Amino acid sequence: MLSVRAPNGRKPTDHRLVLDGVFWIARTGAPWRDLPEEFGKWSSVYRQFRRWTLAGLWDQILEALTESRIVPDALQMVDSTVVRAHHQAAGAKRGTPRQGFGRSKGGFTTKIHLRVNAAGLPMPTDITPGQTSDYLGFDLVMDDNLPEPSVLLADKGYDADSIRDEMRERAIQPVIPMRKSRKKRVGVDRPLYRLRNLVERCFNKLKNARRVATRYDKTAESFLGFIDITSIRLWLRHLST
Repeated sequence: MLSVRAPNGRKPTDHRLVLDGVFWIARTGAPWRDLPEEFGKWSSVYRQFRRWTLAGLWDQILEALTESRIVPDALQMVDSTVVRAHHQAAGAKRGTPRQGFGRSKGGFTTKIHLRVNAAGLPMPTDITPGQTSDYLGFDLVMDDNLPEPSVLLADKGYDADSIRDEMRERAIQPVIPMRKSRKKRVGVDRPLYRLRNLVERCFNKLKNARRVATRYDKTAESFLGFIDITSIRLWLRHLST
């Protein structure tokens, strides 16, 4: 990825500098045109970011980290959070639902669905329009061919018979509080459930990147790219300590 070979005799591209520029955009949330010149031309950095994103580079790195089993994954948790979409994010091709935009209590929003391991590190993420139910988000992040948990923690937004039945079929113990409307009462291991704060803390860390805390990107690919980049950096920081 950091190769500096230049095709056709052009000046070599310093991909490490490009990466630093992408990290700067992710951290600050600034428009691409405001990228400091020390990282190179903003348009060149943007084009390389899009090339890497559309090639699935960030997905591949995050998937490799997740499949490595270098951190505990028998206990996992799922959750979602809604982020506000900036007005400059509107106007992408293929329509707003395809790009993960919708209307919820927060206005023009996108919902991030997240699966986290026992170390509080992000696994798969996906996005939907802000008003999407957590049921759909569960399917999105649990369909990946990644290490299965023995125990899965989730809040009452995931309390559905279909979800509980699927987890039992996959030999996963669900730890989910009941909705008030549930007729058949189900117990929950409260001490174990308290560990769900790991996913909430993971969201807080992801949102330290302003490009994640507020959506500025028109396309789903770019926004997911910044989520994945921030997730990868959390993994690398954890592994270096």
